[in-house]
Amino acid sequence: MTEYLENLKNQSVAQAIVEKALKACKVREAARKAKEVARAKSQLEAAPLVGKLASCTGRKAEENEMFIVEGDSAGGSAKQGRDRRFQAILPIRGKPLNVEKKRIDQVLANEEFRSIITALGTGIGEEFDIKSLKYNKVIILSDADQDGAHIRAILLTFFYRYMRPLITDGHVYIGMPPLYRVAKGEKIVYAYDDKELSKVTATMGRGYTIQRYKGLGEMDPPQLWETTMNPENRQLMQVTLEDVAEAERLVTLLMGDKVEPRREYITAYADFNRVDTFLEHEGRQK
Repeated sequence: MTEYLENLKNQSVAQAIVEKALKACKVREAARKAKEVARAKSQLEAAPLVGKLASCTGRKAEENEMFIVEGDSAGGSAKQGRDRRFQAILPIRGKPLNVEKKRIDQVLANEEFRSIITALGTGIGEEFDIKSLKYNKVIILSDADQDGAHIRAILLTFFYRYMRPLITDGHVYIGMPPLYRVAKGEKIVYAYDDKELSKVTATMGRGYTIQRYKGLGEMDPPQLWETTMNPENRQLMQVTLEDVAEAERLVTLLMGDKVEPRREYITAYADFNRVDTFLEHEGRQK
């Protein structure tokens, strides 16, 4: 048989056998991964969140909200400063996977995404069930810097790809922590950007001090509550999806594998004062 296949006259037969074997191998591999994905999805239903999610005591999903917080330090402050009656806290460590560049089995193997999926209770993809959502508001709370913006983009890409109804039904928000604390005597005012800082300092007169927050971890629990989590004072940005075709194009462009088109787009259009480029939002709201 070996001599037959090595004969130049029989190369077409040999090639056909090789192609058939490769195809069978790919089918077996696809079936194996499909079983792993199905197994991983079923395991998520019973996955523990011990040490991760600080759940709220309220049982009415329409009144509850979950903050996805960047880092253990900020997560600790948020857990202490929150109103535990309706606010849950889920800290994540580091930057999660960019799901635009990963297979579904890789996404499900990621600890941070597994925690998010389990906490929300909706499942993902074709099994997503909005009726099982445990929190009416899902609030991304990250530092007001480029790393924080990157984390927001990664999380929004995940929601767009695997939990899109969360966005289309208006459940996803971005928390807006202040950048500055301006104090003069007993008067304290928070500013959320440089433009707002200029306005605040102009009304303060002389003798004020400015503290710039490098990250959420620099705020103590009362400050984080008062500026970013208290529904009476906070500023939230609701994420909406205005144009699905355009969103699809930009998610693929900005989060995909092709570097040069992304570099060209960022150079031409990026406004680093905006929170997220590829998903439309409607102004600040409580």
